[in-house]
Order: sequence, then structure tokens, then C-alpha cells
Amino acid sequence: MTDRLRDLTEQLERAADRLRSTELTPDDAAALVDECARLAAEAGAELDRQVRAPVVEPPPGQGELLRSQAELL
Repeated sequence: MTDRLRDLTEQLERAADRLRSTELTPDDAAALVDECARLAAEAGAELDRQVRAPVVEPPPGQGELLRSQAELL
């Protein structure tokens, strides 16, 4: 997980905690739900970027596994 995804996850967790609070007005809760949707969309976009990013070098220990898989194909 990247630092950006970690940060977005923490923000979503804090927002969820606030939503569970009974101290929010309906307007505040609605604004917080909108913020959660924005954060979730941003996290989804970040995940898409990571998935589509070219892999320059396999993670440690994975090179042999990748070669073995390629041989099977």
C-alpha cells in the first residue's frame, strides 16, 4: 500500500468514526457522507493508477516465480 492510499484509508476511517457519532447534525452527516464518497473515489483512482503502472522490476523473490509462470504458458 502506498503512502497516499494509507492516508486516504486513515481519512476514511476517521470520517466513519465521526459518522457513528450521534453528535452530528443531519447537514453535517450529509456533508461527511459526501466527503467519504470523494475520498473513496480518490482511493479508487489511486488503485487504478497503481494497477496500470508498468512494473519495472519484480518484487524481491518474485522474479523466479514470474519466469516459471512464463515457461508454463
